[in-house]
Amino acid sequence: MIRVLLAEDQALVRGALAAMLSLEPDIEVVAQVASGDEVLDSARRSRPDVALIDVQMPGKDGLEAALELRSALPSCRVVICTTFGRPGYFARAMENGASGFVVKDSAPEHLVDTVRRVHAGLRVVDPALAAESLASGASPLTPRERDVLREARQGGTVAEIARALHLSGGTVRNHLSAAIGKTGAGTRAEAALIAEERGWL
Repeated sequence: MIRVLLAEDQALVRGALAAMLSLEPDIEVVAQVASGDEVLDSARRSRPDVALIDVQMPGKDGLEAALELRSALPSCRVVICTTFGRPGYFARAMENGASGFVVKDSAPEHLVDTVRRVHAGLRVVDPALAAESLASGASPLTPRERDVLREARQGGTVAEIARALHLSGGTVRNHLSAAIGKTGAGTRAEAALIAEERGWL
C-alpha cells in the first residue's frame, strides 16, 4: 500500500481528494491536515510514503512545509498539488525537494498516476511548466526581500512591517526598494503583485 498524507486547507477539496485516492486498491490516505504548520507532526505520526501538499495554506505555505518534511523525513516523497501552475512555485518546489508538481485541474487519473510514479522514485512534472520555469529563471528576490513583500502585500506601513519582521524601518525601506527594482514595479504594492503572480512569494 502507498500511504498518503494530504495537506489542503479547503475541506471540500481535501475530502474529494481523499475519497478519490481511497478508491484505489493500492493507496491509503493515512492523514489529512489543513495547514502547513501541521504537516511535519502529522507525517511523523502517520509515516506516509507520499505527501500531497497545496501551496497556499494558513501558517507555513506548502513550499516551506515541503522543505521541512524532506529534511526531517527524507523517505517521504512530496508532490505539490496547487491551483496555480506558476513557474516560480514550480522552481521553488523543485529546490525544496518535491518529486512532483500537479495542478488541481489535472485529470484524476493523472494525480493517481503521479502518486504511484513518485512513490516508485520518479519525478513527475508538467513539461510546459518546467520549460516556462527555465525560461523565466530563478526568483531574483532574497529571502528577506520576499518576507518584506509578503508583509507589504497586507498593506501595512513601513513601521508595521518593521515590527512584524523585527527589523529597523531603514532596513525595510532598503529591502522594499531592492524588490521594487528587481520586479520592475513602480510601487511596493505593484512589486508584491508581480512577485506573487510569478510565484516568487
